[in-house]
Amino acid sequence: MFRSLTLLASAALTVSCAPVERDRDVDIADVSPPVRVLGEGQSCIPRSLIRQTRVRGNQVIDFEMRGGDIYRNILPGRCPGLALEEAFTYDTSIDQLCSPEIIYVLQQIGGQIQRGAGCALGQFVPVEYADEG
Repeated sequence: MFRSLTLLASAALTVSCAPVERDRDVDIADVSPPVRVLGEGQSCIPRSLIRQTRVRGNQVIDFEMRGGDIYRNILPGRCPGLALEEAFTYDTSIDQLCSPEIIYVLQQIGGQIQRGAGCALGQFVPVEYADEG
């Protein structure tokens, strides 16, 4: 019995240390809705100026700011459940949201909201939504 548990624990440890496969790089222009890039990415945005966020998939979030600025954030890897839940939270003590801050997917389980997967943010790239017409 003890040998079986040891083998099981060893297998679990091996799997948990396996390298995580990254998705191909996401091109900022390939995400819907299409955008035009206005400048270089930056590490931080002022948290108090975030008007709303729009989840565009498991790896992309648009941060719409007061005053009309928009920053598209391409996460370094897929964030499981983000596209499904379209909700996340973060915990920071400063008025900046910065890369590589960890966000947590908010999941509704049994009528309760719980923190799910934790995922790092990427650079905040200033964009404008492209005309679709």
